[in-house]
Amino acid sequence: MSSVVFEPQRAALADVVAIPVTPFAEDGTVDQSAHRVLLRRLLDGGITTLTPGGNTGEFYALAPEERRLVTELTIDATGDRATVLVGVGHDVPTAVASARHARELGAQMVMVHQPVHPYVSQSGWVDYHRAIAEAVPELGVVPYIRNAQLSGARLAELADSCPNVIGVKYAVPDAARFAAFARDAGLDRFVWVAGLAEPYAPSYFSAGAAGFTSGLVNVAPAVSLNMIEALRSGDYPAAMKVWEQIRRFEELRAAGGSADNVTVVKEALASLGLCRRDVRPPSRTLPESARAEVARIAAGWSL
Repeated sequence: MSSVVFEPQRAALADVVAIPVTPFAEDGTVDQSAHRVLLRRLLDGGITTLTPGGNTGEFYALAPEERRLVTELTIDATGDRATVLVGVGHDVPTAVASARHARELGAQMVMVHQPVHPYVSQSGWVDYHRAIAEAVPELGVVPYIRNAQLSGARLAELADSCPNVIGVKYAVPDAARFAAFARDAGLDRFVWVAGLAEPYAPSYFSAGAAGFTSGLVNVAPAVSLNMIEALRSGDYPAAMKVWEQIRRFEELRAAGGSADNVTVVKEALASLGLCRRDVRPPSRTLPESARAEVARIAAGWSL
C-alpha cells in the first residue's frame, strides 16, 4: 500500500488538530445537544480536523459505550466537512475494537494513545501499535508519543511493517528531543504534529512539525487558526504575538502537572454559555476564585 493513498489524511494532520471537549449534562451523562453545538461551532469556525476521544475530551474518564457515542456523534455532526481522527487506546483488544468501530462509521484515521501501562518496553511499544495498525490497514494511524525514552528508530521500525502509520502526535515537552527524534525516525516520512498545543507549536514547527493539537480551539477557533497561518508562512514574530495572547490561559491549564487542563477549557466554555463546567474525576472544577480570570480571557477572545 503506497503512502499516496493517505495524502488527504496527511494533509489533515498538517493543520490545527482540534481535540473537542465532551460536555456533560446535569445528570452526569454526555450532553449530546451541547456536543453538537460545540462541534458545529468548530466546523463553522473553519476547523477541518477533529479528534474525538482525545485527552481534552476526557478519554480516560469515559465508559466504553460513551467513547463509542462520542465517536458516533462527531462523525454524524461532521459529515464531509472535516477529517475525523478517533482516539483509541487501553488494552490491545479494546483499541482494535475501537479502531474497527471508527472504520465502520467512516473515520479516516485513528490516534493511538500513549500506553498507560506502567511497564513499556521499546519493542513492546512497537508490538502494541503494530497490532492496532494491522487491524485497520485502510485507516491512517497516528501514535501519540509522550514517552521520552522511545527512540525514533522504533517508530521507523513500526512504519516499515505498517505503511498506514503516517503521522505522529509528539508530546514530549522538549523541542531539542523532538528535533532529534523526528530526524531519527524520518523527518519527511511522517507528518509531525506538535502534541502539546499552541504553547509548543512555534518551537516544534521550527524543528519540523506541520500541525499542532489544540484544546483552546474549543473556545476560540480563530486564535488557533491565526497561529497556524503565521507558522505556515514562517512568520514567527506573528506566531509569538498569538503565543503571548494565549499564554496565561495555557499556564492555567498546565499548572500542577496539567491538573486543570480540561477544567480551564470547560470553564471558558461555561462562561460563554456553551456547556456546563462539569468534569469527571480525577479532574475537578475550578474553585470559585479562579473562574473570573478564565471568563475574562475567553471574553477578550470572543470580541
